[in-house]
Amino acid sequence: MLENTDSLKIKIKALIVFRAVFVTLLLGSPFLLKAGYEKFPYPHALFYLIISLYCLTIMYSLLFERIKNLVAFAYTQLVLDVIFETILIYISGGIDSWFSFTLILTVISSSIVLHKRAGYIIATLSSILYGTLVTLQFYRFLPLSVESIMGEKAYLYNIFVHITSFYLVAYLSGYLSSRLEKTAKRLEEKDTDLRDLDFFNKEVIESLPSGLFTTDIQGNVLIFNRSAERITGINRDAVIGMRIDNVLSFFSLPFVNGRREELISVNGAQKVIGFNISPLRDLSGNNTGYIGIFQDLTELKRLESEMKKREKWAAIGELSSNIAHEIRNPLASLKGSVEMLKEDTMPQHQKEKLMDIALKEMGRLNRIITDFLTYSRPTPPAFERFDLHSIIDETVELLKHAEQNKGNISIRTEYTGRLEVNADPQKMRQVFWNLGINAIEAMPEGGKLTVNTKNTGSAVEILFKDSGVGIDKHDMERIFYPFFTTKENGTGLGLPIAYRIVEEHAGNIQVESDCEIGTTFKVILPSVYAKA
Repeated sequence: MLENTDSLKIKIKALIVFRAVFVTLLLGSPFLLKAGYEKFPYPHALFYLIISLYCLTIMYSLLFERIKNLVAFAYTQLVLDVIFETILIYISGGIDSWFSFTLILTVISSSIVLHKRAGYIIATLSSILYGTLVTLQFYRFLPLSVESIMGEKAYLYNIFVHITSFYLVAYLSGYLSSRLEKTAKRLEEKDTDLRDLDFFNKEVIESLPSGLFTTDIQGNVLIFNRSAERITGINRDAVIGMRIDNVLSFFSLPFVNGRREELISVNGAQKVIGFNISPLRDLSGNNTGYIGIFQDLTELKRLESEMKKREKWAAIGELSSNIAHEIRNPLASLKGSVEMLKEDTMPQHQKEKLMDIALKEMGRLNRIITDFLTYSRPTPPAFERFDLHSIIDETVELLKHAEQNKGNISIRTEYTGRLEVNADPQKMRQVFWNLGINAIEAMPEGGKLTVNTKNTGSAVEILFKDSGVGIDKHDMERIFYPFFTTKENGTGLGLPIAYRIVEEHAGNIQVESDCEIGTTFKVILPSVYAKA
């Protein structure tokens, strides 16, 4: 409502100014120059009319700030304008007057100042007054010059043309005025929305906990938010408009997309920042600059370091406990056997049985130590290019005759063509042996083990799929932990060793298990074809 009142005030002021200019230029200047007014029937009346219009204009200006009802004030001015224009037409010749067009100007003004309906009202008033004036002249109630005498049809046609013009102008000016108002209103709404959006964007950018900057295509800084000032210790006034690499050297041009970390010095203190730079594109997809987001990772890195230390010591403690547990069991059996043999009071067959137990436990100790050394002190892989299927075939043949295989397990392979890899063949044998033995031990009642391979183009996949008892969901996270095992005679190092070897070859192992279906270990290695 306030906006409409302000808009109406501006329009009424414009109407007052326009009236003063019109009277001065169109009426006053010819009168002063004495150009053409001597032909008018009442030249002195024209002088009084001009004076009256000036007085009215002054009065409108004085009353403008005091009037409360601006609509009524505007209607009053427009109605008086029509009356004075009708008088002007009469004193300047009536039907022959040059100034009949002034009524059209008032109709246009009413549509612009008020609304479409006001244009029709003023057009109606203009039609009535102009039609009355011409009719009075036609019937000689008002004097008419000899040159203006014409037939009835000419009079009627003159009235018809003027009235039609008034209403057409009212329609057109009202239509244009309403469209203009709607357009202006939409523009104001859009402008308000844009201001709100701009304010919101600025608030969001300034409230971000991460540092943010944008540059043009040459690297000149356009935006540098509050967090960027805090992280870098540089005031934005020293950065805006400058090339980013001249102020902050670690943001070197040309920019490289992707995430990086840098060590910087801020007020004598070292900070680790992680940042990501990406192109800034317009709606057409054209690169208009760059946007960079960065964070202070110093505290996070410190916490990560502490966590790694704690995890390391916890892992060492757990590993030590597991080693002690694994060694204590065979040592206890060995000690008991030796003590009984020392007494030398038992039959020979019992002595032989105790000796077998002692040898078996010593073998177990040796296997635990050997596996642990393999896991803790791995030798660097000796890479060579070879056919992976040949290694798998050798391993499968050994698995068929392994001690753990009681003959109730069928093992078959599924290959498609030749499969070459760049790896250490001995270490790959150990991986496949460990996975195979693990699968066989998971099928104590017998079952089926399937080994198949696949080349995906970017990687080589080797799958060991058994039909065993599966892995409990609670144990899935720990199966690659050293010394974690659910088997009575297991060391818990087979899978961790396999996992470490695969990691050394830039690959990984994935596991899927279901207690009703079995377990599938998938070994993924880089493909030599992808590297070529």
